[in-house]
Amino acid sequence: MSGKKLTCFGCGQVNRVPYDKLAAGPKCGSCGKGLMNGKVAEVDLSMFEKAVRTDDVPLVVDFWAPWCGPCRQMAPQYQAAAQEVNGAVRLVKLNTEAHKNAGSKYRIRGIPTMAAFTNGKERARQSGAMPKSAIVKWVKASV
Repeated sequence: MSGKKLTCFGCGQVNRVPYDKLAAGPKCGSCGKGLMNGKVAEVDLSMFEKAVRTDDVPLVVDFWAPWCGPCRQMAPQYQAAAQEVNGAVRLVKLNTEAHKNAGSKYRIRGIPTMAAFTNGKERARQSGAMPKSAIVKWVKASV
């Protein structure tokens, strides 16, 4: 069976999506949630790690916290970037306040920090709030 593997951020089911359907808004075969819908998904540490291990599509994570002003400032820019790169990359957010292990495990020294993962490995990292255009440029160069 051909296609790209994508973890559903709703139920955790791994789905296989034909490459030519990635930008067409594929949905999870189990729960019906959008797999690549141009929206940033809020994930917990275990779901994030499952997607990093399993998915064939590059994944970019924004490590953030609710008390972080620059994180809140960047959130709409990050969402707009997700819409622009939809079909090629999935963007997620991981709250380091709610998932305290994530900060130490991934050596996060400051937030917001974005990290790009491809084929189970971190490929690039960028700290600091950025506008949409810079996020998109960084994502495209990093995956």
